[in-house]
Amino acid sequence: MASLTLHGNAVTSLGTLPAVGSTAPEFNLTKGDLSAATLADFKGKKVVLNIFPSVDTGTCAQSVREFNKEASGLDNTVVLCISKDLPFAQARFCGAEGIENVEMLSDFRDGNFGTAYNVAFNSGPLTPLHSRAVVVLDTEGKVIYSEQVSEIVDEPNYESAINALKNA
Repeated sequence: MASLTLHGNAVTSLGTLPAVGSTAPEFNLTKGDLSAATLADFKGKKVVLNIFPSVDTGTCAQSVREFNKEASGLDNTVVLCISKDLPFAQARFCGAEGIENVEMLSDFRDGNFGTAYNVAFNSGPLTPLHSRAVVVLDTEGKVIYSEQVSEIVDEPNYESAINALKNA
């Protein structure tokens, strides 16, 4: 289990993120049109996995906005924003915010992503949503950066994630 906090109160997620240097676990997530998206779909691209509890919270929404802004200037890079929000809520948010440079994916069907990446909460009021984390992959699907944000209401370190992409 990973020990985290939510407004200073102890919560836990399943465990640690995939280690730097390891191959990222495969996943099967749902796109806005309800079709499937897998990690294999993005092979050959650098990938940012922006993982969060819900797009309907301020910090989560800000992470989508920030990665949307940063992604527009990066070559051969895709940002996947992943939560358990329904694809309809994700689409509503992106439409209202003018978000066009990230791909929203949902783990609402079976939570396989949350389990594979150890980000599913297993204690606290947000169980079984995902904890806030960023995992960056190279073009071969190897983890080159990971951060599980210890205080859920805090934003991830965008600069470190973007620098990992630039140095890949």
